[in-house]
Amino acid sequence: MKKMSRLFASLTFMALGPMALALPVHAQDGKLSVVASFSIIGDFATVVGGDRVELRTLVGPDSDAHVYEPRPADALALARADVILTNGLMFEGFMNRLIEASEAKAPVTVLTDGAEVLNDPKGGHYHYVDGKAIFHATPNDPHAWQSIPNAKVYVKNVAKAFCAADPAGCPIFEKNAASYDEKLTALDSDIKSVINAIPQDRRVAVVAHNAYRYFEQNYGVTFLAPQGVSTESEASAADVASIIREIREKRAAAVFAENISDARLVQQIASEAGLKLGGKLYSDALSPPGGPAASYIEMMKYNVRTIAAAINGA
Repeated sequence: MKKMSRLFASLTFMALGPMALALPVHAQDGKLSVVASFSIIGDFATVVGGDRVELRTLVGPDSDAHVYEPRPADALALARADVILTNGLMFEGFMNRLIEASEAKAPVTVLTDGAEVLNDPKGGHYHYVDGKAIFHATPNDPHAWQSIPNAKVYVKNVAKAFCAADPAGCPIFEKNAASYDEKLTALDSDIKSVINAIPQDRRVAVVAHNAYRYFEQNYGVTFLAPQGVSTESEASAADVASIIREIREKRAAAVFAENISDARLVQQIASEAGLKLGGKLYSDALSPPGGPAASYIEMMKYNVRTIAAAINGA
């Protein structure tokens, strides 16, 4: 850990030189300097902060925070930050060592504080990178933003952090958060309406990794994920056969790829199960600007539309 911290610190110094030490802690135009760990949190920060914040998001659109490799510029951004926003629940494996290496002085706000957190019954979940399964161990499910009630907690925590760092802007932050809360309430109602229109016995789908348990709990769609695949190799015939049996037993109606995961495994599963790939869902990251899921609200709307269209058309 200490060796890694020294490496981050030395890389930052070499990249930016001694003048980096003289940079101000806050944005030069008086805005709050905010660092968000990944794109969904970055969107919450933008909505609440508006033009009073200068935002840097470390893990960008369509990128997986579990396998992200920090850069020297990330350490500098943290060193200059007034506010640091993270998900917590061991989601960003790189974040603690990066904060330590940067010697950041800003408070770290964990946005899942106060959220309804689910235990992970399997002690973690798999991600698929270059055709191989990588296990992300965690006692709790970190994908809490997939629940609208939890997203509201995230937004409240962002507003609280901004108010603490910029009291003069607090009325603006609280107004933005309250307005967004109303939009999230409407979104929650819309999602329930779409899901309720799907026959109860058809609300079963397959995804690349188990990122949707909060959505499942709130909206009544069951998601199957290939949890048993070895972390050492590609899925074996036995692995795939086991998943196919579960799909048939639970009568899954659709299979989805994800924007951050390798699609080859779910394509194989869909083919073996005799199902069509129902499209791509957004799980741990937004789409780039101009894409179908460039904000949190757009992401949730896109996902539920994609789920409903695939299941109803199967």
